[in-house]
Amino acid sequence: MSVTNFNPAVVSSATATNDLRDIKPPVEIPSGWLWAIGIAAALIVLALLFWAWKYWQKRRAMVPFVPPIPAHIRAKQRLEEALALIGQPKEFCTAVSDTARWYLEERFNFRAPERTTEEFLYELQGTNLLTPDQKESLREFLNGCDLVKFARYEPGEPELRELHGSALRLVEETEPNETPAEPLQIGAGPPRPTLSAPDTLVK
Repeated sequence: MSVTNFNPAVVSSATATNDLRDIKPPVEIPSGWLWAIGIAAALIVLALLFWAWKYWQKRRAMVPFVPPIPAHIRAKQRLEEALALIGQPKEFCTAVSDTARWYLEERFNFRAPERTTEEFLYELQGTNLLTPDQKESLREFLNGCDLVKFARYEPGEPELRELHGSALRLVEETEPNETPAEPLQIGAGPPRPTLSAPDTLVK
């Protein structure tokens, strides 16, 4: 039997060799130029966003303001359009009565949505928005429209035009008074004071 020579020094050397690792590559440290370029790019983006916002604000300020159409003008337009339905009594009366109620709500800020005619008139009766005669005329007008809308009453064209006239008259009587400004006379200066001659002259 052969005896194997055991050398501890050789084993220790082999173990040390296996424990060695490859040297890691150096860690790259970002250059200061990269930071500068990143900050500059961010500033450019912010500047572009600010410029776009200022440009949008300027364009928005340049858009001319269009004043809303007054309620009485819109009501007259809707009443004029309703005449195209005069051959259909129910549709005509619905358009005319809805226009009158809408006008009163817009003109006087009198909000009464989803009210029946009786409820609408009852709430209107407790206000001073209309004169007693106007309230009575409105009551007759709305009741006449309800006869056509709900009671299947078939009025002739003269009656329908009378209902249309009642609604138009209500709008005209309650529309705001616009006092026209006096025309300015160009070139005319302020009135000169009148000089009165003295009764006696002192010599």
